[in-house]
Amino acid sequence: MSVISASEAPHLQQIDLTKLSLQQLSLLKQQLDKELGVFQDSLQTLKIAQSKFQESGHCLDKVTPDAKGKEVLVPLTESMYVPGRLSDTEHVLVDIGTGYFVEKTIDSAKDYFNRRVAYVTEQMEKIQMLGLEKSKIRDATVDVMGMKIQGQMRKEAA
Repeated sequence: MSVISASEAPHLQQIDLTKLSLQQLSLLKQQLDKELGVFQDSLQTLKIAQSKFQESGHCLDKVTPDAKGKEVLVPLTESMYVPGRLSDTEHVLVDIGTGYFVEKTIDSAKDYFNRRVAYVTEQMEKIQMLGLEKSKIRDATVDVMGMKIQGQMRKEAA
């Protein structure tokens, strides 16, 4: 595989790796390594978001009419809580981002979190596919670099 192309961007032309110099191949490999690192960071961030949405959805199962009046711990920060009592077990406030909260019924909130989990999962799958494609290109680049280095060593030995 000495010819690479981006299947997700068919308008781009193909590059014959064997026609690139060793320095160009090295730069291409460095760029691909950076892109793979960005993909890994993005996947990690999305995995954390997915986990938080799933956890929020599971916590809604505990808010039942039986829980009305029960004592709970209310978070003030990530590590500080105050005691409180549930007065409304039919509605919750959902953080939808950038400081906005929406009052939703329990079922509506569950639906919201399920949709968010599905969306984040879809984005993770897209990034994984792009990462796999970039990884294949990187592997091909490394293979061609190895062949060029061996070729140079043979010339020097002769």
